[in-house]
Amino acid sequence: MNGTLSVVVTLNLPRVVSVSVTDDTLSVDLEDGRTVSVPIGWYPRLAHGTPAERTNVQISGAGFGLHWPDLDEDIGIEGILLGKRSNESSQSFQKWLQKRK
Repeated sequence: MNGTLSVVVTLNLPRVVSVSVTDDTLSVDLEDGRTVSVPIGWYPRLAHGTPAERTNVQISGAGFGLHWPDLDEDIGIEGILLGKRSNESSQSFQKWLQKRK
């Protein structure tokens, strides 16, 4: 044995059962009873969306993702649980923002 230890971790992610978006917060209710909230500023497209655009959200990916068709935004529950912000480049976001004008 060479002294190397290998560990495999399996994450069992809970599915999203409902979503709400305010001017400040994205909140998801999960099937395990938790509600997880993150700042809307983590996701610039949501932050720049209208209340109607933010409300038009679909639970996707068998309950493991969120999709806002009006904002062309997709967010996975894994990223929310891990505290990951949007990784969209500033150039991509600025291009999207210009199209909205």
